[in-house]
Amino acid sequence: MDLVFALLLGAVQGLTEFLPISSTGHLIIFEKLFNLPVDKFGLAFDASLHLGTLLAVILFFYRDYLDLVLNNRKLLPKIIIGTLPAIVFGLLLESKIEGSFRSIQVVSLAMILFSIVIYFAEKIGKKNKNQGKLTNRDGLLIGLAQSLALVPGISRSGSTISAGLFLGLTREESARFAFLLSGPIIAGAGLKKFSEVIFSNSSYDLNIFTVGIISSALFGYLTI
Repeated sequence: MDLVFALLLGAVQGLTEFLPISSTGHLIIFEKLFNLPVDKFGLAFDASLHLGTLLAVILFFYRDYLDLVLNNRKLLPKIIIGTLPAIVFGLLLESKIEGSFRSIQVVSLAMILFSIVIYFAEKIGKKNKNQGKLTNRDGLLIGLAQSLALVPGISRSGSTISAGLFLGLTREESARFAFLLSGPIIAGAGLKKFSEVIFSNSSYDLNIFTVGIISSALFGYLTI
C-alpha cells in the first residue's frame, strides 16, 4: 500500500508543481487526509519528489537551458539573481519550513490569501513584455516572489508567474521564465533531501522514494 501512496503523491506533485496551486500544500493535505506516517512520507519524501519534476523541467525545456548557457547570456544573470533569494531565505527559515510552516492552518490560509494575489496579477498585469526586456531588478523581484513559496500553500509557479505578470510579461513569457527559474532551486532542495536519505541511517524505504520520483516526473512532464 505504501507504494500506491507513493505513486499517488508523485502524481499530486507532478500535477500541482507547474500549476499555480502549491504542490507542497497539496502534498501536506493529502498526507494528513490519509494520516500517512511522517517517517515514510514526511518532508524528506516531499522534497525528493521535486527531483521528478526537475527531470520533467529538464526534458521539456532542455533546448531553452542550452540556449541560456550558449547563446542567451543576457537572460542567464537574471536566472542566477532570481535564484539567490530562495537559497538565502531557505537556509534562514529551514527549521520553520520543516516544523510550524507544515501545519494545515498555515497551508489553507496561504492558499486562500495567495489566490487573491494571482487574481490581481491577471487583472492588473499589462502582459506586453517578453523576456528580453527583463532587467536584473526584475529578475530579483521575481526571485523574491519565488522565495514566498517556501511557505507551504504558496505556489512556486503561481508566485513567480504573478510577479512576471505584475512586471508586464505576457502569460507565456512569464510562465516560461518561471519554469526556467524553478530548475536550480528544485534541484538544490531535492538533491539535498534525497542525499540525506541515502546517507542517513534512517529507516527510509528507497523503493517508496523511487516510485514517487518516477510518478512525479511523468505527471510533471504531462502537466507542462
